[in-house]
Amino acid sequence: MCSSAVLGGGIGPRAWILNAQVPGGYPRLDPDRHLAEIAAAEGLTGPGAGLMTAADVTARTTGHDGPVTATVTSGLGVRGWAAAPGPGTGGPPVPGTVNIVVTLPVALSDAALVNAVATATEAKVQALLDAGLDCSGTPTDAVCVATPEPGAGSGEPFAGPRSPWGSRLARAVHHAVLAGALRQS
Repeated sequence: MCSSAVLGGGIGPRAWILNAQVPGGYPRLDPDRHLAEIAAAEGLTGPGAGLMTAADVTARTTGHDGPVTATVTSGLGVRGWAAAPGPGTGGPPVPGTVNIVVTLPVALSDAALVNAVATATEAKVQALLDAGLDCSGTPTDAVCVATPEPGAGSGEPFAGPRSPWGSRLARAVHHAVLAGALRQS
């Protein structure tokens, strides 16, 4: 897995993914520990990836392209551009975060895993623009890309939007993010 999750982020084997709903203005300063507590309470063991969102996790949307699946939770209350000028705003944010979890049936090389996260992010931005939103996402978006371990081989070498698996990933993410964004528009 390659993930930007607060718990289990980075590249490596992961046994589970948890997308926890928390209240807007989440007060804890130890989200990794909090996610580990939630995972333990759910009986999850071994290394995993834990994401958080104030968005309604039961309102998740999915997109499929062949065997590639994207599952998205969308909270678009605090949206903006990645390269926004000046410092962030103060005060607790309203519910937000676009969390993207993508599963592929093929192993990817480490470089392709990183490329897959970039491709998912590009597809997210495209979907937000297609939904008529003037933003690249929210300040707390996260992406997890899960694939089988490469085994003896190094895995597929590419996951950009024009590669066979990257294009499927992009279409699945675009569909799921667009559906979630349109639901909130």
